[in-house]
Amino acid sequence: MSGAFAGRALKHGMDAVSRCSRPQFQRLRTQKPAFKPAVRSFTASTRAWEKKYTEDHEWIELSSDGKTGTIGISTYAAKALGDVVFVELPTLDLEVSAGDSIGAVESVKSASDIMTPVSGKIVEANSVLEDTPGKINKSPEGDGWLAKIEMSDAKEVEKLMDADGYRKFTEEADGH
Repeated sequence: MSGAFAGRALKHGMDAVSRCSRPQFQRLRTQKPAFKPAVRSFTASTRAWEKKYTEDHEWIELSSDGKTGTIGISTYAAKALGDVVFVELPTLDLEVSAGDSIGAVESVKSASDIMTPVSGKIVEANSVLEDTPGKINKSPEGDGWLAKIEMSDAKEVEKLMDADGYRKFTEEADGH
């Protein structure tokens, strides 16, 4: 008997909820949201956001202003190096030409100079890498970036490989 009563109460309870909720639901559905979502705008140009790569396995990613870029080593290079144990960061305000050494990375396997892909002035170095050089292994094309450069000639970037070109380059180097 209690089961039948509970079933009837549940049935009537649901009808009551349906009757009460429906008008309120209709009213809420027609109301406009109290806030307006933020709209983010992005450049339509892929050039500003695309990473470019060198044959020495460095990359550069242009900032939205198109005048500065972030430099790092590729995932391919980080894997080839093995566990990074020391990073020599570039000096701030250092004027460099494309291909100049701006620092070094040492791993348990080897050491390698870091070459700048473009000419310009070093405006920032990733000082986090001094205490945690292994960040290069964890995120070589993200948090493991090495330096930021204010480019003197943005057209130099156009001479570098895009991601597909770099992938093909590394596959050929591996003999695939």
